[in-house]
Amino acid sequence: MAQARSNDTLTDQLIHLLGADRVAVDDETITLMSQDVYKHGEPVAVVVRPESTEQLSQIVAAAAAAGQAVIARGGGMSYTSGYLAVQPGSVLVDMSGMNKVLEVNEQDMYVTVQCGCTWMDLHDALKGTGLRTPYWGTLSGITATVGGGLSQNSIFWGSGQFGTCVDSVIGMEVVMADGQVLATGAGAQPNGSPFFRHYGPDLTGLFSGDNGALGLKASATFRLIPELEERRYLSFAFDDYKKLLTAMSEVARQGLAMECFAFDPCLSGMRMQRESLAKDVKSLAGVMKASGSVGGAIKSGLKVAMAGRRFMEDAEYSLHLMVEERVAAAADAAASDITSICQGFEGRALDDSIPRILRANPFTPLNNVVGPNGERWAPIHAMLPHSKVAEVTRQIHELEEREAETIERHQIQVGYLFATVSTNCFCLEPVFFWPDAMKELHDLTVEAPVRKRLKGFDEDLAARAEVQRLRKAMVDIFAAAGAAHLQVGKTYPLNQINPRSWQALNEIKQALDPAHRINPGSLGLGAGDTDSGS
Repeated sequence: MAQARSNDTLTDQLIHLLGADRVAVDDETITLMSQDVYKHGEPVAVVVRPESTEQLSQIVAAAAAAGQAVIARGGGMSYTSGYLAVQPGSVLVDMSGMNKVLEVNEQDMYVTVQCGCTWMDLHDALKGTGLRTPYWGTLSGITATVGGGLSQNSIFWGSGQFGTCVDSVIGMEVVMADGQVLATGAGAQPNGSPFFRHYGPDLTGLFSGDNGALGLKASATFRLIPELEERRYLSFAFDDYKKLLTAMSEVARQGLAMECFAFDPCLSGMRMQRESLAKDVKSLAGVMKASGSVGGAIKSGLKVAMAGRRFMEDAEYSLHLMVEERVAAAADAAASDITSICQGFEGRALDDSIPRILRANPFTPLNNVVGPNGERWAPIHAMLPHSKVAEVTRQIHELEEREAETIERHQIQVGYLFATVSTNCFCLEPVFFWPDAMKELHDLTVEAPVRKRLKGFDEDLAARAEVQRLRKAMVDIFAAAGAAHLQVGKTYPLNQINPRSWQALNEIKQALDPAHRINPGSLGLGAGDTDSGS
């Protein structure tokens, strides 16, 4: 069956280029690689796993000559159909074979990696150097790749002060639709190195957040900064989401926290259900190891152990913050300012276990790609200015109230994650959970001992359809508010931007990929359907 999907001549050519062990057409691999966390796409014809920029270039050139689409896949944890095929015969490039850290340049303060490198691998490679990238990964960084982060953009570690993933990149090598390699930034010079992003028009920006629609990222360079050793952790409870959001905005505007995020009661409850005693023990070990001294380890460990989970019981909305500074006085001052802001908006201090545990264990297994009993999980999000986030949240809550009967009938739950990005941006992320069958990707991702404990559910197409309808209604609310989005994929209406801007984007796509062979349909460019859920 898988062989019938493939172009035998192209497959033979790819085997000749890469070796049989790096080319797959079996049904199991094809099925797995033709889905993301949320839905299935058109089954790809063949999956290839290159090890070098040269091999990646040869793959793209061969696919172009055969008239087939070619798509890059990173860690596979996205949920907006960004790397899902829309055309039969597509070649999917599994970037996991291009996972090397190529150079750590401590003198010129940059690091270059292959784009299949995970954020955890990059983090580990920099341990002991006293250096880090400003943005250093998403919570899914055990699997999520640098290339995926650059293609779809992402937030979390470092975002409170340094913005999104693409705000830290200073150069790339990108394989274009004809198989040639394009370099961006200062690294494009014949005698240059990738130490500086801007040399003429910003080509790096062109391929940042492009969802893989303009080329396949082979390598990327990030600037380095010194590690900030003085850390403080704070948590607060709020009874009212408007006061929570106002406090978060003020913290962000003053640039006080390296990470600033909050959960609503539903998402907090899901987290508390999901975590096990064994996970608590592992997390505690991480906290103690991260404390830096025997005395500090004992003190930190006892604090977390004594808190248990009871500290969350009275929290409607819980806010969690991490401060990182060079010296203790600066860290103490930032923590004091944050406390004053939160208390000024009726925030009550909570035990700081959540931010402390997260920082000590930044990249954990991705068991949260399903709910605590095996429910399906699917977020949606909006990037908003501070002035609009409370109103959009209100409108989303009103949508939930109007749809209460449907939500209750299908046992759908909606939680909320809030996060600030630098001084000027707010991320609002509603998260859906509903009883439905897990997919192959979930089975592969969730750890076996955890998977064994999950209740699991039968397939529920009706509930899935209602979730998709509600997601679409939320996207419409976001669009009416002028929201921006990360991982646009085929979910968010990028084609509603200024008409001349949309025309220019199409002209760039046409110039770089006239046959529309690179990830067609992504960003709404080229042939392809929008996200309909499945």
